Amino acid sequence: MDKVIYTILMLYSIVPTALPTVHGNGPSTTKNWFKELPDKNQKATHLHFYLHDIVSGPNPTNIPIAMSNFTAQSPTYFGLIAAIDDPLTLGPSPDSEKVGRAQGLFGSTSLEEIAFHMTFDIVFTNEKYNGSTLTVVGRNPFLREYRELSIVGGSGVFRLARGTAVLNTVTYNSTSGDAVVEYNVMVLHY
Repeated sequence: MDKVIYTILMLYSIVPTALPTVHGNGPSTTKNWFKELPDKNQKATHLHFYLHDIVSGPNPTNIPIAMSNFTAQSPTYFGLIAAIDDPLTLGPSPDSEKVGRAQGLFGSTSLEEIAFHMTFDIVFTNEKYNGSTLTVVGRNPFLREYRELSIVGGSGVFRLARGTAVLNTVTYNSTSGDAVVEYNVMVLHY
């Protein structure tokens, strides 16, 4: 009986995240889209942008929301949980054209290196993908040159998305904590 309850709970927690959220469309539009899915061709899209993670100053885009008593003594910030609302731009300069925001949570989850479990949405605001999202999940060992996160879903233009985001830190200010991270995203969608 416990296995049955566990399976049902897992399905109820997984299924809603696997289904697409359609920006601005009702259930009948989504239902029709799924009916036509067998006739649709899968697309591969490459996206390239820069995330600006701002910890310092009067308008941070990355703020801690919880930490353990142990976190302050940990060289890896183990136990820290933070929220982000980071701007995304076409170039590495903060003055570059804005294309969206990365909004979500991350937690410091390693005792051995600075590594974050990240769960966030890329919310596009540019003309081509406005209102569409990509959902990103994965482990980010921040000090490594290249990291890879999973694209596990999307909405709007990116319905049923799956893919990979390769991250590379372009600049990191160890005094302020501010960083600019390059994202190369390959995504399959319909």
